Amino acid sequence: MAPLTVIFVGPQGSGKGTQIEKLRTVLVERDPLRRVVDIQTGRRFRALAAKQETFAERKVASTLDTGILQPDFLTHILWGEAMLDQLDPLAHLLIDGFPRTVVQAHVLEDALRFFERPEVVVINLETPEDVVRARMHDRARADDTDASIENRLRWYHDDTLPVLSYYRDRPQTTVHDIDGQQSMHAVHTTIVEALRVSV
Repeated sequence: MAPLTVIFVGPQGSGKGTQIEKLRTVLVERDPLRRVVDIQTGRRFRALAAKQETFAERKVASTLDTGILQPDFLTHILWGEAMLDQLDPLAHLLIDGFPRTVVQAHVLEDALRFFERPEVVVINLETPEDVVRARMHDRARADDTDASIENRLRWYHDDTLPVLSYYRDRPQTTVHDIDGQQSMHAVHTTIVEALRVSV
């Protein structure tokens, strides 16, 4: 199996993190000699906020619950460090939480060139706003307030949807539009079939 670079796109609550974990399990079983690098930016921001030892950590903690986009430089640092620590051209790479803007997509492009990863697959979990609202309320996470949910949906529409257009136009890129309203298992099955990695 050739190394995969898979970017998950979808609003918060569309199940990106869950589907990355399920895909990671399949890749480990299907291709056990190849490392799987899983970078989830939101999880890294929450870990940073939990420390609250430095100004930056306290600032992230104070803004994380609002649902606003964190500064580009912090996002770049967090996933850049993860890539430097773990990534090589032979590993599978699974990404959630970036790029969230076209600017971030251009920075990621530099990283992909550096790590010699020209081929990209985008999994677009198309999920209606009413569905993701309900899912975020149901998971009852501290940062899932009404205001933060609406903020995230707004920046997803304004800032992240243009990223999909960027990848639809990018050479050596395949975008799979997947119905995120399906059951968790059905979404997973659709993803592994699209990637042709089913065990």
